[in-house]
Amino acid sequence: MSIPRRQVVAWGLWDWGSSAYTTIFLTFVFSVYVTDSVGADLPGTVGAETWLAWAIGAAGFVIAVLAPVMGQAADRGGHVVRSTAVWTALTIVATALGFFVQDDWRWLWLGVLLLALGSVTFEIAEVSYNALLARVSTPATIGRVSGFGWSMGYFGGIVLLLLVYVLLIAGEGGALGLATENGWNIRVVALVAAAWFVLAAIPLFVLVPERPPIAPGERLSAAAAYRKLVRDLRELYRTSPHTVYFLGASALFRDGLAAVFTFGAVLAVTVYGIGAADVLIFGVAANVVSALGALSGGWLDDRIGPKPVIVGSLVGLLAAGTILLFVSGPTMFWIFGLFLCLFVGPAQSSSRTFLGRLCPPGHEGQLFGLYATTGRAVSFLAPTLFGVFALVSPKLGILGILVVLAAGLAALWRVRSPAPG
Repeated sequence: MSIPRRQVVAWGLWDWGSSAYTTIFLTFVFSVYVTDSVGADLPGTVGAETWLAWAIGAAGFVIAVLAPVMGQAADRGGHVVRSTAVWTALTIVATALGFFVQDDWRWLWLGVLLLALGSVTFEIAEVSYNALLARVSTPATIGRVSGFGWSMGYFGGIVLLLLVYVLLIAGEGGALGLATENGWNIRVVALVAAAWFVLAAIPLFVLVPERPPIAPGERLSAAAAYRKLVRDLRELYRTSPHTVYFLGASALFRDGLAAVFTFGAVLAVTVYGIGAADVLIFGVAANVVSALGALSGGWLDDRIGPKPVIVGSLVGLLAAGTILLFVSGPTMFWIFGLFLCLFVGPAQSSSRTFLGRLCPPGHEGQLFGLYATTGRAVSFLAPTLFGVFALVSPKLGILGILVVLAAGLAALWRVRSPAPG
């Protein structure tokens, strides 16, 4: 079966656009603005980065509750593309509302709330988006297509980071000379990020078709949907126990991977002494390295399978993170931070293809809903452990992330690899 190239490109462009949220809003610009500037003079003993960690953890609980039912409903109703569009639109709205967060600790609550709400809407959008992977790939190309999507996200982040840095941030308000008082230039960045996501996401909704519903006209109440979910899980465990094992293992290590990007820029500024503007240059380099890792990981995935790629990536992440615990200064963060980023993309991409190779046709939304749910069922772990260790010392927050990655690697060890395409 041949997949039209325009559909693959349109699918990858959504990842390109989503970098506006993941790279600009959640990681390198807005979250740093909220924790390092808005929350700088926050009264009390709990720092802004800890409040952010706990808010992201709470968002994870909401995702765990909603994701499987949303994925199941999209499958049954045949509206996976529409579901992606709705949740993408809500993420864009949360991003744009960042414009209203002023540079004063009294606005910290709004900044943290928008980051948490955006986490919910973006993750549920990804449930449906990931479910579309099977429509734009074949068993022989799924690794490369998944790696292409992740790399598009990283490259999109590179371009957008460079644009906002040069035009809006560098020096005093960038080349456009925007005012910096009250965080004005950063607040404008939130609007730019929202517009970027809108433009890049449109081709997916135009070019990738819906599939017929698997249960046309049938509607389930929330309670009935969860009862069906439990039955399906039991059946899945009976027929494919290693799929269930993988869902559990990936829940752990994906939570650690998410924490790497959520708190990486915050640590770069508050612990390793990188300037709030210079961290964007690091973000560009990090995205280049991560994109190259995702592309090479996707190529390896189609040849040796996803499990060896994930295991190798987790080992590399643990090694880099451990070294970061014992070094200090911007130079060491540049060296070992980039080494760490090399392994994030392959682990993310191959995790998605691992499940895609296991998924029966017509049930992608439900299984990727479980993928999101199991991930978010423990998503409080890395942010909460980061926050707990950060109470002792901000650098020790890294240890909380490493604990979760190591637990995921240990759980993955017993999972059997899926059959090759």
